[in-house]
Amino acid sequence: MTTASAFATADDGTRLFVRTSEPVEGGGAPRLSILCDGIACDGFIWKYLWEELPAVTAVAHWNYRGHGRSAMPADSERVDIAAHAADLMAVRRFVGNGPCVLFGHSMGCQVVLEELRHHREGVRGLVLLCGSYGRVTKTFRGVPILEMILPKLIAAVKKNESFVRALWERIPSDMALKLALKAGDLDPDHFHIEDMRPYVTHMRSLDLPLFLRMLAAAGEHSAEDLLPTVDVPVLVIAGERDTFTPLFLAESMAKAMPKAELFVVKNGSHVAPLEQHALVGEKVRSFMRELA
Repeated sequence: MTTASAFATADDGTRLFVRTSEPVEGGGAPRLSILCDGIACDGFIWKYLWEELPAVTAVAHWNYRGHGRSAMPADSERVDIAAHAADLMAVRRFVGNGPCVLFGHSMGCQVVLEELRHHREGVRGLVLLCGSYGRVTKTFRGVPILEMILPKLIAAVKKNESFVRALWERIPSDMALKLALKAGDLDPDHFHIEDMRPYVTHMRSLDLPLFLRMLAAAGEHSAEDLLPTVDVPVLVIAGERDTFTPLFLAESMAKAMPKAELFVVKNGSHVAPLEQHALVGEKVRSFMRELA
């Protein structure tokens, strides 16, 4: 497959990293799929889909402001879901603004839905993986504990930023992943540590205050009111044992959208697209073929 990378420009001048992949010869309709990450991610979740999707579609993936190879926000106040949705529109314009299918993982589901609220024209379908329509800090592990502690955490980081940043950057990757396994945040039967190391590495390089502000904004945002008006085909993929965005959120989200299909990955966690990538990949490709 032919790949390329470049930078789009957001409305406020922020440079946004974009990579693209052309469909393989005879790979089906030239419809474009645009992949939107979760918070603190720079593409690790798309490892297998990035390789497999060109069989049925052209693909683009981009980094949020302050993430991966994208620049820090030119306007430091623009880090909420609406800002990311506006950036997604800038990316769509950059890659030609043609008919597309929008993919979102985790917080990317909120970004995709918010984009649909403002720029529905040209969107032919949605693929929402292991995410929610919003207010994610209220439902982490099924309880609002994250919402309760986040303001205190933001205040503590602001007060001791240099010290906290030094600790944040020194988190050992394998230790963090072993703790996630013990906490039940990963599927031990399908977990591959090499698939997850890039995530922890990127997390350590991320600006911590930016991450916390973005997380707080994601916790305040909701697209629940939009769901009944989503009139394009939607594939909702959920991990049965997702502790970050529990299964009941995917169930209610799929039920609220008129043309949505729910696909549950048995024993899957928040990173089910990596853990059971063959199963998820086949389901996604089948959905794309139906759209074509």
